[in-house]
Amino acid sequence: MSADAVQPTRKDFLLAMAGAALLPQVAKAQAAPAKLLIVVAHPDDEYAFAATTYRLVRESGWIADQVTITDGESGYRYSALAEMYYGVALMKDGDGHGRLAAIRKEEVQRAGKILGIRHQYFLDQKDLGFDTDASSAESENWDRPHLRSFLSGLLTAERYDAIFTLLPTAETHGHHRAATILALEAVASLPVYQRPLVFGVESRSKSDPPLTFAAFPAQPLTRTVEAAPVVTFDRTASFGFRNGLSYQIVVSWVIAEHKTQGLFQNDYGRHEFEQFWLFEASGKDAIQRLAHLRAVLGPPANLVAAR
Repeated sequence: MSADAVQPTRKDFLLAMAGAALLPQVAKAQAAPAKLLIVVAHPDDEYAFAATTYRLVRESGWIADQVTITDGESGYRYSALAEMYYGVALMKDGDGHGRLAAIRKEEVQRAGKILGIRHQYFLDQKDLGFDTDASSAESENWDRPHLRSFLSGLLTAERYDAIFTLLPTAETHGHHRAATILALEAVASLPVYQRPLVFGVESRSKSDPPLTFAAFPAQPLTRTVEAAPVVTFDRTASFGFRNGLSYQIVVSWVIAEHKTQGLFQNDYGRHEFEQFWLFEASGKDAIQRLAHLRAVLGPPANLVAAR
């Protein structure tokens, strides 16, 4: 060593040793799996993105948690078959609806086991249902400050990479819109660099006309980066031995767990696509991060080109 070389001090040595000790932790952090948060109003709403969730969690190693805002007790209209199955009254007022709420919680937990959900968070807001038109269902009884606080705290603690909600169209259930807007409000409270990708999702059929969605009126947080879906996942994509399996099987398993929802049982094979709209609230670099998600959802056979 030349006389001009600078000798490391004891402080330099200790700092170098501390850095070396942290290397395994840094490597572990870099290798940590990505995280998905599902935010829905009712038990069974996870159906809309069941195949994509399965792909991310069961096949790509993501971690997924689910927040269900209401107790779902107003989903009693088509529970006649489930009364026979569970051996309890579900359609009558009083105890019947209370039992229904408890059973629906068990159903979504079983569905979550299929999809690989890590934590189920039940916020137990009373489901007041609707009279004749689901799109006009009210959510004024929800404790919105508590819900926003819970979601903001969860997002801060977990640092999710993506959030799946339902697309807040004028035609969808009013509770679906309310849940999505709450999720967007919670995301908007975060620093821009901490925001996950936030998607509004609809399950669609091949025969459906193309759907565009730019925003729900008077709700600027619902603005999307494009009016067309940015991702379409094909539930009919085949895989396994001789390509004899498809993601429709997973979706059918999820439907089967929600036995209290009798009319829902008619949805087997009804929707081939899960379409995703990306909200602007996701941040300025959302499109770049979207490219990574698309790569994870591949191979290309799983994805459908935008129509």
